[in-house]
Amino acid sequence: MPRLRTVILVTLACLALAWWLAHPRLPRPAAAGLPPACPLPPQTRPGEPPLQTDVPSELRLPALGQARLTALAGFSVVARVLGREDYRFGHEAEFSPTDLALGWGRMADPAMLARLTIRQGGRWYHYRWQGTPPIPPDEIVRSSANMHIIPADAGVAQALARVRPEQTIQVDGWLVRIDDANGWRWVSSLRRDDSGNGACELVYACRITLL
Repeated sequence: MPRLRTVILVTLACLALAWWLAHPRLPRPAAAGLPPACPLPPQTRPGEPPLQTDVPSELRLPALGQARLTALAGFSVVARVLGREDYRFGHEAEFSPTDLALGWGRMADPAMLARLTIRQGGRWYHYRWQGTPPIPPDEIVRSSANMHIIPADAGVAQALARVRPEQTIQVDGWLVRIDDANGWRWVSSLRRDDSGNGACELVYACRITLL
Protein backbone atom coordinates (compact mmCIF):
# COMPACT_ATOMS: atom_id res chain seq x y z
CA MET A 1 0.00 0.00 0.00
CA PRO A 2 2.78 2.56 0.78
CA ARG A 3 4.39 1.68 -2.55
CA LEU A 4 1.12 2.32 -4.42
CA ARG A 5 0.72 5.66 -2.65
CA THR A 6 4.25 6.64 -3.72
CA VAL A 7 3.55 5.70 -7.35
CA ILE A 8 0.36 7.79 -7.32
CA LEU A 9 2.14 10.82 -5.85
CA VAL A 10 4.99 10.59 -8.38
CA THR A 11 2.50 10.29 -11.26
CA LEU A 12 0.56 13.35 -10.08
CA ALA A 13 3.79 15.33 -9.71
CA CYS A 14 4.83 14.41 -13.28
CA LEU A 15 1.44 15.44 -14.66
CA ALA A 16 1.61 18.77 -12.82
CA LEU A 17 5.14 19.44 -14.16
CA ALA A 18 4.03 18.60 -17.73
CA TRP A 19 1.11 21.04 -17.48
CA TRP A 20 3.37 23.78 -16.09
CA LEU A 21 5.90 23.39 -18.90
CA ALA A 22 3.13 23.44 -21.53
CA HIS A 23 1.74 26.80 -20.35
CA PRO A 24 4.26 29.66 -20.75
CA ARG A 25 3.86 32.33 -18.13
CA LEU A 26 2.56 35.79 -18.87
CA PRO A 27 4.92 38.77 -18.78
CA ARG A 28 5.04 41.11 -15.82
CA PRO A 29 2.16 43.62 -15.91
CA ALA A 30 2.80 47.28 -16.57
CA ALA A 31 3.25 49.47 -13.54
CA ALA A 32 -0.05 50.37 -11.84
CA GLY A 33 -1.58 53.72 -12.72
CA LEU A 34 -0.01 54.03 -16.18
CA PRO A 35 -2.17 54.06 -19.32
CA PRO A 36 -1.91 51.11 -21.73
CA ALA A 37 0.94 52.72 -23.68
CA CYS A 38 1.13 50.42 -26.68
CA PRO A 39 -0.13 52.47 -29.62
CA LEU A 40 0.21 50.74 -32.97
CA PRO A 41 3.02 51.86 -35.29
CA PRO A 42 2.48 52.17 -39.07
CA GLN A 43 1.63 48.72 -40.43
CA THR A 44 3.00 46.75 -43.35
CA ARG A 45 0.78 44.76 -45.73
CA PRO A 46 0.78 41.08 -46.75
CA GLY A 47 3.46 40.48 -49.38
CA GLU A 48 5.53 43.46 -48.27
CA PRO A 49 8.76 43.25 -46.22
CA PRO A 50 8.86 44.17 -42.52
CA LEU A 51 8.31 47.86 -41.88
CA GLN A 52 10.54 49.71 -39.41
CA THR A 53 9.58 53.29 -38.53
CA ASP A 54 10.68 56.13 -36.30
CA VAL A 55 9.51 56.45 -32.70
CA PRO A 56 7.22 59.40 -31.95
CA SER A 57 8.90 61.77 -29.51
CA GLU A 58 5.95 61.55 -27.11
CA LEU A 59 5.87 57.73 -26.92
CA ARG A 60 6.58 56.30 -23.47
CA LEU A 61 6.25 52.57 -22.91
CA PRO A 62 5.20 51.26 -19.50
CA ALA A 63 7.66 49.74 -17.06
CA LEU A 64 7.76 45.96 -16.75
CA GLY A 65 8.05 45.44 -13.00
CA GLN A 66 11.31 47.18 -12.05
CA ALA A 67 12.58 47.22 -15.64
CA ARG A 68 12.51 50.21 -17.98
CA LEU A 69 11.28 49.69 -21.55
CA THR A 70 12.57 52.01 -24.28
CA ALA A 71 11.16 52.00 -27.82
CA LEU A 72 13.90 52.04 -30.48
CA ALA A 73 11.71 51.74 -33.60
CA GLY A 74 8.20 50.96 -34.73
CA PHE A 75 7.93 47.49 -36.22
CA SER A 76 5.35 45.62 -38.30
CA VAL A 77 5.79 42.26 -40.03
CA VAL A 78 3.58 39.82 -41.93
CA ALA A 79 5.33 36.47 -42.01
CA ARG A 80 5.10 32.70 -41.98
CA VAL A 81 5.85 31.07 -38.64
CA LEU A 82 8.90 28.84 -39.18
CA GLY A 83 9.01 27.75 -35.54
CA ARG A 84 8.24 28.72 -31.95
CA GLU A 85 10.09 28.02 -28.74
CA ASP A 86 8.72 28.72 -25.27
CA TYR A 87 10.97 29.58 -22.33
CA ARG A 88 10.41 29.47 -18.57
CA PHE A 89 13.92 29.82 -17.20
CA GLY A 90 16.45 32.66 -17.36
CA HIS A 91 16.01 36.39 -16.77
CA GLU A 92 14.85 36.87 -20.38
CA ALA A 93 11.83 34.61 -19.79
CA GLU A 94 10.49 37.09 -17.22
CA PHE A 95 9.82 39.45 -20.14
CA SER A 96 9.63 37.31 -23.27
CA PRO A 97 8.07 33.85 -22.79
CA THR A 98 8.25 32.90 -26.48
CA ASP A 99 10.54 33.21 -29.48
CA LEU A 100 9.03 33.09 -32.97
CA ALA A 101 11.18 32.28 -36.00
CA LEU A 102 9.50 34.18 -38.84
CA GLY A 103 10.04 34.19 -42.60
CA TRP A 104 8.87 36.52 -45.37
CA GLY A 105 9.53 36.79 -49.11
CA ARG A 106 10.81 33.44 -50.39
CA MET A 107 11.33 32.32 -46.78
CA ALA A 108 7.53 32.05 -46.60
CA ASP A 109 7.32 29.65 -49.56
CA PRO A 110 6.45 26.12 -48.33
CA ALA A 111 8.16 24.47 -51.32
CA MET A 112 11.41 26.26 -50.57
CA LEU A 113 11.13 25.70 -46.82
CA ALA A 114 10.79 21.95 -47.41
CA ARG A 115 14.48 21.99 -48.39
CA LEU A 116 15.56 23.54 -45.09
CA THR A 117 15.83 22.06 -41.61
CA ILE A 118 14.87 24.66 -39.01
CA ARG A 119 15.20 24.49 -35.25
CA GLN A 120 15.34 26.83 -32.25
CA GLY A 121 17.00 26.69 -28.86
CA GLY A 122 18.86 28.85 -26.37
CA ARG A 123 17.17 31.97 -27.80
CA TRP A 124 18.66 31.20 -31.23
CA TYR A 125 17.21 30.18 -34.60
CA HIS A 126 19.17 27.72 -36.75
CA TYR A 127 18.72 26.45 -40.30
CA ARG A 128 20.63 24.08 -42.54
CA TRP A 129 20.29 22.40 -45.91
CA GLN A 130 21.71 19.45 -47.82
CA GLY A 131 23.66 20.06 -51.00
CA THR A 132 22.98 23.40 -52.68
CA PRO A 133 21.08 26.00 -50.61
CA PRO A 134 17.51 26.50 -51.91
CA ILE A 135 18.08 30.26 -52.08
CA PRO A 136 21.24 32.32 -51.50
CA PRO A 137 22.26 32.25 -47.80
CA ASP A 138 22.30 36.05 -47.58
CA GLU A 139 18.67 36.06 -48.74
CA ILE A 140 17.80 33.62 -45.96
CA VAL A 141 19.36 36.08 -43.50
CA ARG A 142 17.49 39.06 -44.97
CA SER A 143 14.15 37.22 -45.18
CA SER A 144 13.91 35.56 -41.78
CA ALA A 145 14.64 36.23 -38.14
CA ASN A 146 14.25 34.92 -34.63
CA MET A 147 12.10 37.34 -32.64
CA HIS A 148 11.80 37.55 -28.87
CA ILE A 149 8.16 38.46 -28.27
CA ILE A 150 7.07 40.55 -25.26
CA PRO A 151 3.25 40.56 -25.12
CA ALA A 152 1.97 44.02 -24.19
CA ASP A 153 -1.07 42.67 -22.34
CA ALA A 154 -3.05 39.51 -21.56
CA GLY A 155 -4.94 39.68 -24.87
CA VAL A 156 -1.71 39.70 -26.87
CA ALA A 157 -0.35 36.89 -24.68
CA GLN A 158 -3.43 34.79 -25.49
CA ALA A 159 -2.99 35.45 -29.21
CA LEU A 160 0.68 34.48 -28.91
CA ALA A 161 -0.29 31.23 -27.19
CA ARG A 162 -2.36 30.28 -30.26
CA VAL A 163 0.47 30.80 -32.75
CA ARG A 164 1.73 27.60 -34.39
CA PRO A 165 4.36 26.81 -37.06
CA GLU A 166 3.19 27.12 -40.69
CA GLN A 167 0.65 29.83 -39.84
CA THR A 168 0.82 33.32 -41.34
CA ILE A 169 0.66 36.08 -38.74
CA GLN A 170 1.05 39.83 -38.41
CA VAL A 171 2.95 41.32 -35.49
CA ASP A 172 2.70 45.05 -34.80
CA GLY A 173 4.64 46.74 -32.03
CA TRP A 174 7.97 48.25 -31.10
CA LEU A 175 11.58 47.14 -31.17
CA VAL A 176 12.81 47.84 -27.67
CA ARG A 177 15.61 47.92 -25.13
CA ILE A 178 15.06 46.60 -21.60
CA ASP A 179 17.08 48.00 -18.68
CA ASP A 180 16.48 46.51 -15.24
CA ALA A 181 17.36 47.92 -11.82
CA ASN A 182 20.50 45.74 -11.56
CA GLY A 183 22.11 47.07 -14.72
CA TRP A 184 21.08 44.14 -16.93
CA ARG A 185 20.20 45.12 -20.50
CA TRP A 186 18.56 43.39 -23.47
CA VAL A 187 18.61 45.23 -26.79
CA SER A 188 16.83 44.55 -30.08
CA SER A 189 18.54 44.40 -33.43
CA LEU A 190 17.50 47.21 -35.75
CA ARG A 191 18.60 45.48 -38.96
CA ARG A 192 17.18 42.67 -41.11
CA ASP A 193 20.51 41.75 -42.71
CA ASP A 194 22.48 40.78 -39.60
CA SER A 195 23.09 37.33 -38.15
CA GLY A 196 24.70 35.78 -35.10
CA ASN A 197 24.82 37.20 -31.59
CA GLY A 198 22.64 40.29 -31.17
CA ALA A 199 20.78 39.81 -34.46
CA CYS A 200 17.39 38.90 -32.98
CA GLU A 201 14.54 41.37 -32.77
CA LEU A 202 13.16 42.12 -29.30
CA VAL A 203 9.52 43.01 -30.02
CA TYR A 204 7.10 44.62 -27.59
CA ALA A 205 3.98 43.33 -29.36
CA CYS A 206 0.89 45.53 -29.27
CA ARG A 207 -1.05 43.19 -31.54
CA ILE A 208 -0.66 39.69 -32.98
CA THR A 209 -3.10 38.71 -35.73
CA LEU A 210 -3.52 35.24 -37.22
CA LEU A 211 -4.09 35.63 -40.98
